[in-house]
Amino acid sequence: MPNIKSAMKRVKVNQKKNLRNRMIKSAMKTQIRKFDTAVAANEADAKLLSVTQGAVDRAASKGVIHKNAANRKKARMAKRLAKAAQ
Repeated sequence: MPNIKSAMKRVKVNQKKNLRNRMIKSAMKTQIRKFDTAVAANEADAKLLSVTQGAVDRAASKGVIHKNAANRKKARMAKRLAKAAQ
């Protein structure tokens, strides 16, 4: 544990941010898992894709994941949905 007052504050702030980031990332991963399950069961549709892409965009806008990583995830999801629709 740090002795300097500003370092103590940084520890507290970092813990809060870490918790927030983990919650956002966990929610995103859960939504992606729901989408993948629906695709595997041929129950996925454009609305579910939109909701899932929104979760990924939220994580990217808050800086939890990089914007290019978010775009890559969204493109791969759209590709999986299109392939499943055939």
